Amino acid sequence: MADAALEIDDREAAARARLSGDWTLVGLTRTDGVCADFRAREARLRDLTQRGAHWDLRAIDRLDSVGAVLLWRTWGRAWPAALEVSEAHRRVLEHAAQLPEPVTGRAPREPFPVTLTLGRLGLRALSNLTGLIALIGQMVLDFAWLCAHPRDIPWREFSANLYKSGAQALPVTALVGFLIGVVLSYLTSLQLKAFGADVFIVNLLGISIVRELGPVLVAVLVAGRSGSAMTAQIGVMRVTEEIDALATMGISRTLRLVLPKVAALAIALPLLVIWCSSAGILGGMVAANLQMDLAYGFFIDTLPRAVPVANLWIGLGKGFVFGILIALVACHFGLKVRPNTESLSAKTTTSVVTSITVVILVDAVFAILTRNVGMPG
Repeated sequence: MADAALEIDDREAAARARLSGDWTLVGLTRTDGVCADFRAREARLRDLTQRGAHWDLRAIDRLDSVGAVLLWRTWGRAWPAALEVSEAHRRVLEHAAQLPEPVTGRAPREPFPVTLTLGRLGLRALSNLTGLIALIGQMVLDFAWLCAHPRDIPWREFSANLYKSGAQALPVTALVGFLIGVVLSYLTSLQLKAFGADVFIVNLLGISIVRELGPVLVAVLVAGRSGSAMTAQIGVMRVTEEIDALATMGISRTLRLVLPKVAALAIALPLLVIWCSSAGILGGMVAANLQMDLAYGFFIDTLPRAVPVANLWIGLGKGFVFGILIALVACHFGLKVRPNTESLSAKTTTSVVTSITVVILVDAVFAILTRNVGMPG
């Protein structure tokens, strides 16, 4: 295999360029002693074209599309006046001549870019919303079918999801709740001391943790921990075509994958809310005792009167709704994963972000609807 070579004869009025060797991708990128650099070789060929050289390509052993495009480009995308070439190599050059010209310059700007961006986001949101509604409808049908066939209830899948999403989340939720209670108690005590209202720290901690911080913190933690795991699990099943195998065997994917996850989170999240809120109140009580010398007995005795039981039901209701929404969003984006790793990572990230956003939006709706419920008189 010979490298691409170029010989120039200047004895005549018009320079004569004689090409030999392999004008292929391999032959052009190897050093031949004449022109080692690809760009320098192209510049030299272009200079010969401007001088009106006579081109002799009969000594070329091999010519591929790379060499043909190089020659056609240096000829200014036009056939030279004097050209000697074999019939086989001429066909390769003719094929290169039929290739479209490269696009130069910037791509044309789209009109009304802001409107187009908002429209695309709106259509994407609408598509996800319709997908979620379809998933909910299918899940309701599967639930009705299970009510008529209780022997087919996937208890094993349900218990596995309940253990992974609930029991294994107890340590991290307790730690986060305790630390949030400590921080909140410490910051509020600094302000209450200035007004001599130390005893009202029980009201602030109780209502803020039981009613708001407990459910929201647990939902964010579960969305980042369990929601992402659910999306990744279903996404991997999409990549490995396990979901297609379920469909081939006539097994409903919502019955075996979606429904157990939704039911497990709907039960686990309210229990985690109680657990996290208890840890938060414990942390606040310890911090209040250390910072304000507030007795533990006084704190425990005042808490039931300062925080009406309606706040506990509101927190539990939030946990139930948040659990259903997080599981639905996670399963929805998991089922939309395409069979490649890039789509898997993108959908997992989108699932977590969407779940947290939905949790905050629904929490705002809860705050508006229950603004007059559970507040001490």
